[in-house]
Amino acid sequence: MSGPGATPVRRRRSRRRRRTRVRRILLTGLVVVSVLLSAGGWVAFRGWQARAHLVNAAGLARELSAQVLDGDVARAQRTLAALQEQAAAARGETGDPVWWVGQQTPYAGDNLAAVRQISVAVDDLARLAFPTLLRVDLASLVPKQGKLDLARLRAVSAEVSAADQAVRRTADRLRQVPTGDLVTQVRDAVTALRAELDQLGELTSAADRGARLLPPLLGADGPRSYLLVSQNPAELRATGGMFGAYAVLRAEGGRIRLVKQGSSSDLRFFDPPLKVDAEAKRLWGELPGIYPADVNLNPDFPAAAALYRDMVRRRTGTTVDGVLAVDPVVLSYLLGVVGPVNVPDGPSLGAATAVRTLLSDSYRDLDTKDQDEYFTKAASGVFDTLFTKTVDPRALLTVFTRSINERRILFWSVRSEEQRALAGSRLAGQLPEKDSVPTVGVFLNDGSGAKLGYYLRFSATVTVGECHPDGRRELRLRVTVHSTAPKSGLSKSVTGLALAGDKYTARTFVSVHTPTGGAVLTGRLDGRDTAMGSGTHGRRQVAVANVETRPGQTRTLDVTVLTGKTGAGTAELVHTPTVTPWTTQVVNAPSCEQ
Repeated sequence: MSGPGATPVRRRRSRRRRRTRVRRILLTGLVVVSVLLSAGGWVAFRGWQARAHLVNAAGLARELSAQVLDGDVARAQRTLAALQEQAAAARGETGDPVWWVGQQTPYAGDNLAAVRQISVAVDDLARLAFPTLLRVDLASLVPKQGKLDLARLRAVSAEVSAADQAVRRTADRLRQVPTGDLVTQVRDAVTALRAELDQLGELTSAADRGARLLPPLLGADGPRSYLLVSQNPAELRATGGMFGAYAVLRAEGGRIRLVKQGSSSDLRFFDPPLKVDAEAKRLWGELPGIYPADVNLNPDFPAAAALYRDMVRRRTGTTVDGVLAVDPVVLSYLLGVVGPVNVPDGPSLGAATAVRTLLSDSYRDLDTKDQDEYFTKAASGVFDTLFTKTVDPRALLTVFTRSINERRILFWSVRSEEQRALAGSRLAGQLPEKDSVPTVGVFLNDGSGAKLGYYLRFSATVTVGECHPDGRRELRLRVTVHSTAPKSGLSKSVTGLALAGDKYTARTFVSVHTPTGGAVLTGRLDGRDTAMGSGTHGRRQVAVANVETRPGQTRTLDVTVLTGKTGAGTAELVHTPTVTPWTTQVVNAPSCEQ
């Protein structure tokens, strides 16, 4: 078309096309917004449902744990069925396509993904781990009347291993969930579930090791013999206390019996000294290779156990397959299960009085020779009762678990394959070669030649500090030592070789071991710079401070260390077990940006 009217027509048609496009855009926008709003509402609704199911599942899981420990199998089965229903529902609520789309959105997506991971973790535990733990009677892992049912133990080994693997896989997946940008409620839920899985993992890991190792250790494939060593925390050593009385145990076909007893004092000393690791020698000289009471000045229990085994072999001709160490606190826990034990020619032992009787009253009432005999008879009485009396196996398992967690039971096997299986567990009594979390070790050795450790109380705090440009991080360690010792009235066997001029002052060598790849920066005692000995332990630096504490006095040791190249905002503390539990705290911080 041409002429004067063509232009207005084209303009009207152009305006109509623009209005059509606008209407289409608006309509499309409205549809998209509507879909997004609907999806958001759907996700919110599903999230509310998932939260309700997860809250129910958490409560049921706690009930299930208590019922398993109480041995209430019937109720536990019903609780498990309800837990599985709630966990499956939570997994379903967070597994549809709309939820997946929501996970792709900025900010909210991270939280939705975390809730999904929590739901999957709880469901996996309900389906894969808890049913196995119910089928397997964990009480079969402890002896009854001195005998362990090895056939039963071997029969359940595969199931225990499967449960442990399920827990480990779930824990590994949950550890990979980033928490930095999560809302507080979701972040707290992830953190809490990680902690629960860590505790459950300790139980299943210990059960797995026990099911695999106990049959051969207890003579399923031929008789074994072991040294049972009592560590005496009244005279502190890095692994717990001076090695005192010992006994030789024989295990055959799952049955354990005590065949011989002795004392470290009977072994006298060794000249020339036995061979000592070069790193230990730089810190403690030849002492661990000379005196049986000093084999554990270093916190490496396998090295101490090997030295002590060799000393017993050289003096008595007895060769054993391993060394098991306990302390009087473990005996007190066992007495809570087996009941009081009469000790010939001495006071009886009960759960509430055993520690005081063994580590205080005996030094007051008995001379040195009679003390050794009493310790030997006391240990024999407790273990004879344990091996012959019918006791609650679940209560006994709880005692063993508590003692191992507190590092009061340690074990070393001469067989390398068995020792490798123990590696990384608290039972092994070693710091890890490489930290998964920056780990600080605080280990104690008496420097007084006295038995004043009974009166010492310890606390420690690790505060995660500044990030360094090279990827390292500062950790500030504070250790306090308080003495409750009286100012008079203690026997010579307690004060021993204590400091000249003040027999009641306790001298404690406090050894601080840095995380792997770390370094010691500063050391201060009661706010003043203090001289510290130095050395190494594998890839860890070691600093040793002399802390002298008078009766009623509290001393404070502050040590700043560097980690290896890690931005972790948390840390772990490992320490010498003492007569009374330590008060400990780790103050975490946000992770460093890598």
